[in-house]
Amino acid sequence: MSVYRQVQVSFWQDAFVLDLTPEEKYFYVYLMTNSKTSQIGIYELPKRVIEMETGYNRETVEKLLQRFKDYKKIDYHEETREIILLNWPKHNWNNSPKIVTRVEKELRDVKHLPFVTVYLTNVESIKSDEVSIQHLYPMDTKRTNKEKEKEKKKEKEIVSDSANQDDLPLPYSEIISYLNTKCITRFRDTTDKTRTLIKARMKEKFTLDDFKKVIDNKSAEWLTDEKMNKFLRPETLFGTKFESYLNEKGGTSHAGDRGSNQPVKQYADGINF
Repeated sequence: MSVYRQVQVSFWQDAFVLDLTPEEKYFYVYLMTNSKTSQIGIYELPKRVIEMETGYNRETVEKLLQRFKDYKKIDYHEETREIILLNWPKHNWNNSPKIVTRVEKELRDVKHLPFVTVYLTNVESIKSDEVSIQHLYPMDTKRTNKEKEKEKKKEKEIVSDSANQDDLPLPYSEIISYLNTKCITRFRDTTDKTRTLIKARMKEKFTLDDFKKVIDNKSAEWLTDEKMNKFLRPETLFGTKFESYLNEKGGTSHAGDRGSNQPVKQYADGINF
């Protein structure tokens, strides 16, 4: 089966590209169309492969990689030999279910987890034709007004604290959105079972930050474990072991990061080709 990578014809008239040297233009096109490219713009690209496919020697390869890192167009992780094209989602995002499934699979294969954070941050910033990308949910159909009203009604559902009768809005959407972003999942905040679990923990006076802390703790421990990452789900995380998960040590902060590295803000600056 043939694999194709598209380069828009407007690429050649882009202000950034016009200022590149012929060598840089060739290398930039190579980074977008070489044999290792992927649906998400994150892929393993050993420098030896670059040498063989471009004909450049190692010194030139390293010079060009550094130059495009300085241009804030790519990043390269030496240990895993992975490269990320920073504005790839802006020009290649497709929200069809088939593509979303492919994206999720490729994200799980990324070894350098901060690259996943960068990709998700960039996808979240994309707004085209009033469509907002929400945690890689398939969005091939528009929700009807009736469906929106139904979800809005559920969002307003409240639980009364048995001790002081204070009415507290339940942050179903924020909790599940955080789970989907951290764990690369597609759970829905409208599922009855999920809402029941969240409501039960809220009645026990656990807070939104507590939910995020549990997600942080268990994603840090299980996300890269093939046997355990299937348990990164509401049924497991928000069940009877919630308090023990909350008090485990070693979880990351809930600021949207994955692993010990904070997302680099410059990656999401929306720079064009």
